[in-house]
Amino acid sequence: MRIVPGSANPALAQAVANHLGVETDGCTLQRFPDGELRPQVENACGADVYIVQPTSPPVNEHLVELLLLVDACRRSRAGRVTAVVPYFGYARQDRRTAPGQALGSAVVADAIAAAGADRLVVVDPHTPELEAVCRIPAETLSAVPALAGALAGHLPDGTVVVAPDLGAVKLAERYAAVLHGPVAVVRKQRGAGSAVAALDVAGDVIGRTAVIVDDMITTGATIEAAVGLLRAGGAAHDIVVAATHGLFVHAAAGRLQDLGLRRVLVSDTVAVKNTGATIEIASVAPTIADAIACLHTDKPLRDPPIPAR
Repeated sequence: MRIVPGSANPALAQAVANHLGVETDGCTLQRFPDGELRPQVENACGADVYIVQPTSPPVNEHLVELLLLVDACRRSRAGRVTAVVPYFGYARQDRRTAPGQALGSAVVADAIAAAGADRLVVVDPHTPELEAVCRIPAETLSAVPALAGALAGHLPDGTVVVAPDLGAVKLAERYAAVLHGPVAVVRKQRGAGSAVAALDVAGDVIGRTAVIVDDMITTGATIEAAVGLLRAGGAAHDIVVAATHGLFVHAAAGRLQDLGLRRVLVSDTVAVKNTGATIEIASVAPTIADAIACLHTDKPLRDPPIPAR
């Protein structure tokens, strides 16, 4: 077994290796003046290699690095190469909404396979249909047990789990199963750029602590709109936000800090930089490490334990 860290989130790769009781392999990344990347890996010959590289911002740079790392391992005669992509960029481009658009999720999945990966591992992809567009086996893990476990026991009775849009309803139901609370749904309308308008909320939120859950926080506009609607609808002021991927682009952290939220909790699928805001982290390293251990020994993946409240 070899754990190869990409430059997008080396701390997560190291944490995964620590849980497995192995060292991360040496990997150097040369950057040419014109922006070209040249990664170099060690000890790949005959090995079962797991490249840990989320395609987080800058998405295109990290994606190209991932493809080159896969190719480098393949050309070094690795026995098997698995691309562990905790955050899968371009997953939102899972359908065409206008003529002339590309299907980004399928293009990226094909590129990873073409580079030489034998398997893909992702965490809470934006589209559940990602596996259907992959030409190689794709394993989907979830940060929900880790995030819900960090919330369980710290919320008052009657807490309501809120999906900030219709696409997050199933995710909210999974959190609600752990937190033993009802689900409410915000109906939103996205405008130009990062503008989001929350139209109404379905569910009883009056006087309740709300936990807004989503697969990612990008600009924070969706969260901001949901918070405004929940407070206008009588929800308790101390709102909690939990999301798998904390991208925090375009001053998102400052936008969330201005909302006066009780907690903002994300996983470490993406390296969260010093944003100046109080962001709590629940690690998915144990989940990824357990999956790698099963894949390395050709055993079925185990469902992570659901914490009791």
